[in-house]
Amino acid sequence: MLSVGLTGGIGAGKSEVSRLLASYGAVVVDSDRIAREVVAPGTPGLAAVVAEFGPGILTAEGALDRAGLGAIVFADPERLAALNAIVHPLVRARSAELAAAAGPDAVVVHDVPLLAENGLAPLYDVVVVVDASTETRLDRLVRLRGMTTTEARARMSSQATREQRLAVADLVIDNDGPLEELEPRVREVWGELVGRVGR
Repeated sequence: MLSVGLTGGIGAGKSEVSRLLASYGAVVVDSDRIAREVVAPGTPGLAAVVAEFGPGILTAEGALDRAGLGAIVFADPERLAALNAIVHPLVRARSAELAAAAGPDAVVVHDVPLLAENGLAPLYDVVVVVDASTETRLDRLVRLRGMTTTEARARMSSQATREQRLAVADLVIDNDGPLEELEPRVREVWGELVGRVGR
């Protein structure tokens, strides 16, 4: 099995690369999606979050009020650390289960937005970085995601710099151009990854 860490700054196109890799046969482990699953209604994860933050962080339907919780934790590093101490071990455990079920010849792609920020590169056999210029990413966030320029710049500046991400990359997928130029590059990287399985 080959363990791949896939990352990229907001607006770089990581989600599209992840989708393409899955279509070629990669087993994609999406940490954002798992982070939502482990605090779904009825889970021990949600119970632990409520025990820590109180029932006020639930919606009327009993689901996690993400915006409400976000307002608490992003304003207070200690509260964010408390939330991460609950959620991160659950995400790691679920990610490990999914990877273990993949089989010995699998290419397991861990979609990890904050790989560079959290110093996670050593956990993977190969790190793939989806890269695009600051200007391209800003344009995509404003044009495609409806952010204001100020919002987009704030989100980008809260992440690792382009240089920090490229410093941990084993393979780089340039996504500065139009979508049709991305697919051949991702297919090329897929071939490279398949060739590394079992090495």
